[in-house]
Amino acid sequence: MNTKKIIAALLLFVTAFQACKKDKEVEPEKAIPTATNVEIGSGNKQALRGRDFHFNADVIAADKIKDVRVKILQKSGEKYTATWKFELTWAEYKGAKNTNVHKHFTIPAEAPEGKYDFYFVVLDENGTKLEIKEDLTIIDPANIPVDPKIGRDFVSRNDIMIYSMGTYMETELIVKKGDELKLHAQVNDIKGDGILYSVLIKRKANYYPESIDKLDLSKAIVVSKIEHKALAAASKITTLKQINGVYGGESIVIGAEKDNNEPAANPINGEKIWESEKYNWVILYKNTTHNISTYKVIPITIDYK
Repeated sequence: MNTKKIIAALLLFVTAFQACKKDKEVEPEKAIPTATNVEIGSGNKQALRGRDFHFNADVIAADKIKDVRVKILQKSGEKYTATWKFELTWAEYKGAKNTNVHKHFTIPAEAPEGKYDFYFVVLDENGTKLEIKEDLTIIDPANIPVDPKIGRDFVSRNDIMIYSMGTYMETELIVKKGDELKLHAQVNDIKGDGILYSVLIKRKANYYPESIDKLDLSKAIVVSKIEHKALAAASKITTLKQINGVYGGESIVIGAEKDNNEPAANPINGEKIWESEKYNWVILYKNTTHNISTYKVIPITIDYK
């Protein structure tokens, strides 16, 4: 092969190589999954050993979800009483384009106290990955300043009790238009300042607040709202309040035009207008002094014919 042919071949090779390199450089990056409304714990990024733990995230896949998992790993440089890690995978989201990941699981009682790395990981079928890393503190319940517990929860219809502390006097709790619905609950083992809400929320709204910070009053009918200030240790409050010197204020008539919100009642209209629907009675408590929350849910059906 003469010199001209060799030079021509080299030029052709260099041109092809540069074109290939250019094509690779302009190849767009693949999209990755996204997550919004991420909630880790009850708003404070804390977990209690042996207790229920809440996680929520709205996920949109780039293509389709391949895998969803959470991991709790010990931090490098931190000291723990034992080596421990925790991981959960939820296969039911595989193949979804967008979904709400709303999960409750128990933090094992043997988890050592301390600061951890909390990971939320979404793998996409297009080969990409979303990884969210946050701090999480695991605490023994014996070492928290307050440990609020909801109890003594009762439901009565026209002064006839139909539910009491986990016992249903009727298979389904049904109240009708014009009935007086009384909802009583008590929160124990509290101190300092706090707030208690007792609300009704339609289940078709697909709205499940688990802390007062997430409470949307445009979707919730307030039956009771109670606040407390500077309580001594091991105190308790209930949904009862004083009205003109008499305790009450924990009932509502089905069909009422306004709810019992404080300081001003809200009209019962819009998304929360009375309907024949399945509702949730949601009890929400937050100790604002120590930023600790708890909640409870009891199903109730309203027949508004």
